[in-house]
Amino acid sequence: MTTRILVTGGAGFIGSHYVRTLLGPAGPPDVAITVLDKLTYAGNPANLYEVHDADRFCFVRGDICDAQLVGKLVSRHDQVVHFAAESHVDRSILGSEAFVRTNMAGTQTLLDAALRHRLRTFVHISTDEVYGSIRSGSWPETDPLRPNSPYAASKAGADLMALAHHRTHGLDVRVTRCSNNYGPHQFPEKVIPLFITRLLDGRQVPLYGDGLNVRDWIHVDDHVRGIELVRTGGRPGEVYNIGGGNELSNRELTGLLLRECGADWDMVTFVEDRKGHDRRYSVDFTKVRAELGYAPRKELATGLAETVDWYRTHRFWWEPLCRQGERLAS
Repeated sequence: MTTRILVTGGAGFIGSHYVRTLLGPAGPPDVAITVLDKLTYAGNPANLYEVHDADRFCFVRGDICDAQLVGKLVSRHDQVVHFAAESHVDRSILGSEAFVRTNMAGTQTLLDAALRHRLRTFVHISTDEVYGSIRSGSWPETDPLRPNSPYAASKAGADLMALAHHRTHGLDVRVTRCSNNYGPHQFPEKVIPLFITRLLDGRQVPLYGDGLNVRDWIHVDDHVRGIELVRTGGRPGEVYNIGGGNELSNRELTGLLLRECGADWDMVTFVEDRKGHDRRYSVDFTKVRAELGYAPRKELATGLAETVDWYRTHRFWWEPLCRQGERLAS
């Protein structure tokens, strides 16, 4: 029996990787996928080129805040995997309205439809940023949420609303919170593709503050595999942290990217730190490992080398996006 999955935000970086993985040769043969994506600046139809002719694939351009459209689509599907979100911290600091609308109101629209149409499973994709900042150790899923940016606050609100629908209505909601992703097809405003594309063009890269903010990095392959484990084997009403086990300061990460791109530290400009810049993120992913057998497989050195090589050989993909970003910023 075919499981019909509605993937919101499926033309974005992580969502499209999830779709390509499930519809690829190693994916499950018993799923059909509909992508719902508004195609804002970070949603790119080219990310789905490999699967757009697949029999088990359908694309719908639309907004998750459109209750009529969302209701129609949810009624035709068994499960929702919800990636759609405004996701850039700097943009949320400049203006948070779009983040509240998409991340909170859009999630509520999907949850309302899921209840009306008795959806089987709702997988809500979140972020480690909802926990705030941690000086030492790692957050378990039971830690309280202390978001510091408007982006993180909007995601935390969506998490809580999704979980409340499980506790109040019995909806099968499963929440994943991942560490920082990297890999191919990532929009070039994020730090790793931003640095790679600038360095490949011989341009300097901006490093916030003292560069000692620490992040855990996970390759998108590992993240997608973790999500799929949660979709197929997770428990209703549970939160699962998905980590990469690769903690690095931003300064250390910059050094690795400089080396991969054949550049020196004279290509780095230290800039004023951004507001509310969390000092350290670290998720404890013991739960997903113990319950579902998850473990990251991609070594950081290998993953970064592959990612740099992808951007080096896919200028046709990212150069128009960089020009578009520069126009929007001017």
